[in-house]
Amino acid sequence: MAFLELENLSKAFGTHNAVDGLTLGVEKGEFVSLLGPSGCGKTTTLQMIAGFVEPTAGAIRLAGKDLLAIKPAKRGLGIVFQSYALFPHMTVTENVGFGLEMQGIAAAERTTRVGETLELVGLGAFSGRFPRQLSGGQQQRVALARALVIRPQILLLDEPLSNLDAKLREGMQIELRQIQRTVGTTTILVTHDQAEAMALSDRIVVMNHGKAEQVGPPHEAYEKPATAFVANFLGKTNLVNGATVRPERISFATSGLAGTVRTRIFQGNHWLYQIDTASGLVTVIRQNTGETMPAEGATVHLAWGQ
Repeated sequence: MAFLELENLSKAFGTHNAVDGLTLGVEKGEFVSLLGPSGCGKTTTLQMIAGFVEPTAGAIRLAGKDLLAIKPAKRGLGIVFQSYALFPHMTVTENVGFGLEMQGIAAAERTTRVGETLELVGLGAFSGRFPRQLSGGQQQRVALARALVIRPQILLLDEPLSNLDAKLREGMQIELRQIQRTVGTTTILVTHDQAEAMALSDRIVVMNHGKAEQVGPPHEAYEKPATAFVANFLGKTNLVNGATVRPERISFATSGLAGTVRTRIFQGNHWLYQIDTASGLVTVIRQNTGETMPAEGATVHLAWGQ
């Protein structure tokens, strides 16, 4: 029996099935991402776990208990929203300690736990500041600390990094994964960012039209997509001779599928090519090693492993 179980979970809004018979088991300490485009049902699923949305059908169990029979505030879940939802009139310490105060935790223990959690997220020196005095990344850490300080059974993350710029988001992905591994809290992330889901997760749930199209480790879903939707959603792909081939798996060779370079784009650490072939347009990604690369209009041959 999994730590968190979703069984035939469904949610209909009128005639629209936002979530349609989703079954998923999450093990204790696991990091699972619900990944998919807008409207695929991932946020609705998270909201049903949190208790903000009531399922139309199905069951949710946590450690064998019926979670749907427990009020949202009593479920013992930590939640980080996209907007961070910090109290602007409270300091970092007050924001992080608010949940503990609501639980009736004694002041001395609150002080200890808040201090330890702020050190965990790298904000020990910012305890007296207000949200307006913090950067976006620092505010995100405060929201994470506030969710972790109550020692939740499950941490729910709703697009928590989407408001950060690309470079900061990448850094925060690394930090978030390290923090999750340190604390060991079972975590469910909702994201539309494929790279983010693959970087952070033990498993990803690729959702489309309220259903899970594939559940598995990121590398497995990427290398062996179960459906065309999964293959296309997880990155650039080619369909060549009936097989799905990722662009980075294709190399230029002395023999193989012949073609002509239609487009060549330099993207810093790699080159992006589009090659006209008898099998159709093929996308190729080659790392920038400093060697001379085929020019536009050149005749090339393509090869790839099975």
